[in-house]
Amino acid sequence: MNGALDWHRLQFAFTIVFHYLFPQLTMGLAAIIMGLKALALRPNGEPYARAARFWVRIFGLNFAIGVVTGLPMEFQFGTNWARFSQVTGGVIGQTLALEGLFAFFLESSFLAMLVWGEDKLGPKKHFAASVALFVGSWLSGVFIVTTNAFMQHPVGYVRGADGVFALESVQALLFNPWALGQYAHNQLASLVTASFVVAAVGAFWALRDEHAEQAGLNLRVGTTVGLLAAGLVAFPTGDHQAKLVAEHQPSSLAAMEGRFESGPRATIHLIGQPNVAEHRLDNPIGVPAVLSFLAFGTFGAEVQGLDDFPVDQWPTNVELLYYSFHVMVGLGTLFIGLMGVAALFSWKGWLTRRRSLLWALLLAFPFPYIANTAGWMTAELGRQPWLVYGLLRTSEGASPTVHAGSVTFTLIGFCGLYFVLGLTFVFLVAREVVHGPTTHEVAHA
Repeated sequence: MNGALDWHRLQFAFTIVFHYLFPQLTMGLAAIIMGLKALALRPNGEPYARAARFWVRIFGLNFAIGVVTGLPMEFQFGTNWARFSQVTGGVIGQTLALEGLFAFFLESSFLAMLVWGEDKLGPKKHFAASVALFVGSWLSGVFIVTTNAFMQHPVGYVRGADGVFALESVQALLFNPWALGQYAHNQLASLVTASFVVAAVGAFWALRDEHAEQAGLNLRVGTTVGLLAAGLVAFPTGDHQAKLVAEHQPSSLAAMEGRFESGPRATIHLIGQPNVAEHRLDNPIGVPAVLSFLAFGTFGAEVQGLDDFPVDQWPTNVELLYYSFHVMVGLGTLFIGLMGVAALFSWKGWLTRRRSLLWALLLAFPFPYIANTAGWMTAELGRQPWLVYGLLRTSEGASPTVHAGSVTFTLIGFCGLYFVLGLTFVFLVAREVVHGPTTHEVAHA
């Protein structure tokens, strides 16, 4: 470790990776719950209403732990990254405040109505509450992604002689091209996570020969939504995000592909080991010219290598960035294949009789979490060594008076606390899954 800075980075990385395990499910589930509530309005829609009630309970548990694990990050902006907060607060403070004041309270308020208000609200108003929950959940994503997009591709700001950023254009900040592409990619990835979880629960019930109607419904919804979302994550949103990186962060693209030399007809590497010391990729297996096409739209386009950039502007961990990117892309490709096969069997009515495929769906649910984590690692490692790309280095943003010992002590505390929270969450969700969907019939006024 290199002094307090690395401990600051490690602590924030740990807390944000653990925290994001929860919002990625709530955002995806919010969309699925809204869809289920809409289908429940149809004649004979009670099975969809039962499914929605079950997933609202899971949403509530997930939301509660997400709130608890998210709060420390707000404090870390002051405790660990005080200089960053002081310099950029005039810009990113706007979006973070909007997330808390509007999106979070909208989401939490209507979640309470969904959990406890079905009897009093009736079907249509209860559906409207699910729409509000979806809007709040996805609006929260807007403000968080917009904040991150400013750090990746800063727009809409002015900077004073003292180095402090101020907001110049709200429109430019909110409609940052990077934010639009990143938001679409992120939200669809959250929908992949939720669809895999829904399909896994359906597979679990089917394998146990329990709740046959709900098992089949969850399998149909999970595989259909999963196939659609996984495809859209790859194209067009993933393709668009890659083009943004190529245009605005060319050194990051080079590191993601382990590319050291510049040239046309750039190869996309399926596998290999980046050898930074010798500026080469060992044991590569690749497809020529495809990287040029994905980055710039033509097979003959020139793609820069890391050797074109000063070493102090390279991503600070080329190896981890390379592997994170390839884990994300590799798993995303497998998701399309698995959900494509499962959706086909589901549409044919064969899925509940294919135990091997049901086991695959059950065991696959952790992998979207891994892919989402790898995706965010790709984005954040690619931005290094900058906090605000090209303008503020990471080394300039840490709290200068908080020493390594204090950060290490609190990191150990976070590890212990989050371990307990994680076990509690797993126990509570497992209990709900084993119990299954409620058989309570709601009496509407």
